Amino acid sequence: MPDESGPSHHGLLPERLRQAAKPGTVLLRLATTRSREGALDGAWWPRSRDVGAELPGLVRALTEHLGPVVSVGLDADAWDDVPPRLVIDGRPVHIDRYPVGDDTVIVTRGDRDHFSLLVVPPQAAQEAALAAMARAVEAGGTDSARQILVSTGAGSAPPIEAV
Repeated sequence: MPDESGPSHHGLLPERLRQAAKPGTVLLRLATTRSREGALDGAWWPRSRDVGAELPGLVRALTEHLGPVVSVGLDADAWDDVPPRLVIDGRPVHIDRYPVGDDTVIVTRGDRDHFSLLVVPPQAAQEAALAAMARAVEAGGTDSARQILVSTGAGSAPPIEAV
């Protein structure tokens, strides 16, 4: 019987799970330890920079695993048309605008329970994106989101300057 998992790549998902996700699927990985000792609590790979299209799916997925999300902090300059809040499944979710860079979002559950997620750029290649997501959830990881994106090649290319 053939091995369905495909070639082994440390920290990466088996081949059968690495196929393109169906439209509408949220591409999210969360740390599986309760210690929360690492620099990041998970990773998210949105399909675009459209907050209205991307955040509802993320919030629904996180609510299912973590409980109600009350706010999401992000760098408004890295996203298109950031509203001050969204209503998702009848619940308001406040959007905090921070100059944190486009490589993280801060999700708040309750009054002070914050989760920091690496944001993989939408245009990242699949192999690099999956590697970055795996690194973000390594137990005790100390690399910043930016370091992970650069080292895995998932970071966005620098802008081309006009001549």
